Amino acid sequence: MKKLFVAAAFSLLLLASCNKDKEILNTLNDYNIGQQNKGYHFGDKLQIPQDVLDYAEAISITYNDKETSNLTIDPKFFSLGENDVTFNIKTKSGEVLQQDATINVFAKKAPAKLPYEIVNQFPHDTDHFTEGFEAHGDVVYESVGLDGKSKIIKYRLGSTTPIQEVPQDSNIFSEGITVFGDKIYQLTYKSRKGFIYDSNIKLIKEFKYPDEIAEGWGMTNDGKNLIVSDGTKFIYFLNPENPSQIVRTIAVASNTEGYDQINELEYHNGSIYANVWQKPIILQINPANGEVTGIMDLTNIAKQNTSGNDDVLNGIAFKGDNMLVTGKNWSKIYELRVK
Repeated sequence: MKKLFVAAAFSLLLLASCNKDKEILNTLNDYNIGQQNKGYHFGDKLQIPQDVLDYAEAISITYNDKETSNLTIDPKFFSLGENDVTFNIKTKSGEVLQQDATINVFAKKAPAKLPYEIVNQFPHDTDHFTEGFEAHGDVVYESVGLDGKSKIIKYRLGSTTPIQEVPQDSNIFSEGITVFGDKIYQLTYKSRKGFIYDSNIKLIKEFKYPDEIAEGWGMTNDGKNLIVSDGTKFIYFLNPENPSQIVRTIAVASNTEGYDQINELEYHNGSIYANVWQKPIILQINPANGEVTGIMDLTNIAKQNTSGNDDVLNGIAFKGDNMLVTGKNWSKIYELRVK
């Protein structure tokens, strides 16, 4: 009888312990769900619920295969936007509990609204599924996508007649493009490789993407590094001499929203400008940390040119300090003066 009593008591203790564990994990999970609306900024301390602190002997966080016991939002560990982490809670009884959660990190300062006026319009070939778009003076370089239709074209602003046109293999889906020095760099969508051409668009060599980059989307450069997007919240800076090497990475967020599906890119006067897939906006991004410093709302322009899911805003270039914008299969290129 005594043995039965001890066993029953032990079972009750075990059940109570399991229930307490579950309660602690639920508290932590509920807490992080609640925090998603508020978010954190770099330098903030994570506000762990008191009952978790009382229950834990030690708490650490695992993110991207790295672990830290520093409960401060450190930019060396976290990135802007969503961070899918695992809390590791060592209880005072020695057990380790784990709870997955999402920690949102936002920029501190609200982005400026960037007003503009349309100062000119130019024709654009409606057969061009624009993926990469760059201007040098009045000369436009454009990377046209879709399987079986991909090509690089070079033409003068105001004309749709190519100065030069280089079709690509039928299995290539062309993506972002940038002119860096005397070379032209180009991404592909899912082939996990890019191309380097000379100024006459003659292929010099291919390069493989770094392992972190699954798909090629947008491309530009800052005169030092290639700058690449892959449809996520991340923007990668690559070594132009060895584009398979990542120099550094930033993630993109404003003070209230994390952005993913970052697409076509352009660098101008110390800022990165980016299209967001399926959104009629252009983000101005601080290349040092990924903070969105300005937003251009091009809804009115997009409405005039978009009738479906594919013919979306996608193309940013600069003519002097004026911005050129277009989209996939659009009939126009707009020259904008940003006020």
